[in-house]
Parts: sequence; structure tokens; C-alpha cells
Amino acid sequence: MMDLPPDMQERVVCSITAAVKYEIPANILLAIAEKEGGKPGQWVRNNNGTHDVGSMQFNTLFLQDLSKYGITPAHVANTGCYAYDLAAWRVRLHIKNDKGDIWTRAANYHSRTLKYNVKYRADLIVKAVKWADWLEDRVLSSDTQN
Repeated sequence: MMDLPPDMQERVVCSITAAVKYEIPANILLAIAEKEGGKPGQWVRNNNGTHDVGSMQFNTLFLQDLSKYGITPAHVANTGCYAYDLAAWRVRLHIKNDKGDIWTRAANYHSRTLKYNVKYRADLIVKAVKWADWLEDRVLSSDTQN
């Protein structure tokens, strides 16, 4: 983990932890985290009037539905692993409940609109393959050395 810049260490640790917790592929959540490229406290305004919030750029449209559970944009904007847990929870729902292959389902995190999903999906696959290799080099190789 020390070969990562300090600002990426939280992203990697939180993504892997959340992926394990929600039983989704860690490389996919890492790829989404990289693709979203958010930072704690970041708010990005979208053309439709919503905002993408925090490290995982969680859309405020989804947060409206979650407010009944006491989840606020401030929770998602904070540093720490909460945003990654919430994103992993949502990705798990997409993977379990949506139609299409796993990549289309995972890309639904960004958009279910076909033209946006297809573009996101293509980039997601490239990043997920890179993260799978990264994980294999670090996690599996350290297991075999012990």
C-alpha cells in the first residue's frame, strides 16, 4: 500500500474494505472510485441540477431517497470510508437487481441511460482489469510468500 500516494491510500483501503463487506468485486469498486475521482468535501453540479458528492461522487438524487434513513449529503462528503460503503451498497444492488452483464450493471452506478452507460462501462472495464492486476500483484503474491 505504501507504493500509493497518500491521497490514494484511503481510496484503496476503503474500496477494498467496502467491497469485501458488500460482497462485490474489489477491482470493480476500485475502478468506480478511480473513475469518479472525487475527493472528500467535493460537490460537483450536474446539468440536471443534482450534485455529485464526496469521494465516490454519490448523486444527490439517490441521497433524497436515503434521507428517510438519516443519510445526508454531509455524511457522504466527509473523509473516511462511509462514502465507499454507501457506494458499495449501491453497486451491490445494481449487480443483484439490474439487467445486463456485470459491467453494464456496475456502470449503472453512473447512469442507466444507454449512451452514458456504454461509455462509462468501456472505461470501467479497462480500469477494473488494471486494478485486478494490481490486487493480484500485492494480495496474492504476499500470500504465497508467507
